[in-house]
Amino acid sequence: MKFISEGLILSDAAMTVSKACSTKTTTPVLECIKISAQNDAVTLIAYDGEISIEKKIKADVLEEGEICVNGRFFSDFMGKVSGMNVVISTGEKGLEIRYGDSESFLQDYFEVKESDLKSLIAKTVFCCATDESRPILKGCLLETEGNKLHATALDGYRMAVSECEAKTGKGNVKLVCPARTLTEISRMLENGEETLKIYVAKNMLFVSVNDTVLTSRLYTGEFVNKSNIFPSAFTTEVYVSRADLIESVERASILIRGDKNNLIILDIKGGNILITANSEIGNVAESVKVEMSGKELKIAMNGKFVLDALKALSEETVKLSFNNAISPFTLENKESKEDAYLILPVRTGA
Repeated sequence: MKFISEGLILSDAAMTVSKACSTKTTTPVLECIKISAQNDAVTLIAYDGEISIEKKIKADVLEEGEICVNGRFFSDFMGKVSGMNVVISTGEKGLEIRYGDSESFLQDYFEVKESDLKSLIAKTVFCCATDESRPILKGCLLETEGNKLHATALDGYRMAVSECEAKTGKGNVKLVCPARTLTEISRMLENGEETLKIYVAKNMLFVSVNDTVLTSRLYTGEFVNKSNIFPSAFTTEVYVSRADLIESVERASILIRGDKNNLIILDIKGGNILITANSEIGNVAESVKVEMSGKELKIAMNGKFVLDALKALSEETVKLSFNNAISPFTLENKESKEDAYLILPVRTGA
């Protein structure tokens, strides 16, 4: 059993219930308060053989369970820590109460609006790796800095970075959460304006949504440093209608569906992008108007990766930045700098 509660609320509940604890009895259990943690509530019950008092309070329940503790000792002790948040858990030695500056079961936490977290997950999790060659890349790096929550995901061929508003507890948090866990959390959320509190304990993550508590292991190890991957400057920059580019790439992708690399070619010159795709079924070539600065360029890429990034962006106009035909390129919104995608081009040997 593990739960987190405000000390004052738990102290008041223990004080109320302890009035039904027996003070003179040959049956020790009648001196006890039974503490039960279930869903998002904790119930305290005491019974002295004649009367019973039950009190239910709201709490963040991380693990359900129950225990009986000496009512007088528990209520007296809780009265001394009523001004602090407390973590109540059961272990091999019985009940553990952690509070204030004592060694905390929960190392830290961060708070984020449900709708923001759901959007953050949708913008990044599809870039997580799915194979076992580098297990840590099957997760998404989440780190807080100031009032921002940053997310980074990559699979060796593409990378997504995104950020949203967040509040932290004692300090900045850094963790690598499995993509599967983030997907399940997103399914639990209703895209509302409520604030969600996510707890981190060593290599574990805990989150409670309505009546559902999710506990997940975190990946350990060194995650890729995104600052070492994103280019610091570009020689070609293109501004283009996101909707027009999506439609054009989707049409080109129909002919290469099922191909290993989903190969499309962008030929950037003269205020246009010429998008081509070739397969045994046929060929596609169509032009999209752009605002261009820098050098002309012809580059091959995975059409699916481009579509995933374009659909994750939100503004009407997007920015594509390139250096050459073999260097990574980026996609981002024209105005907002919260989201960015980096994709490796495909070498065609031509």
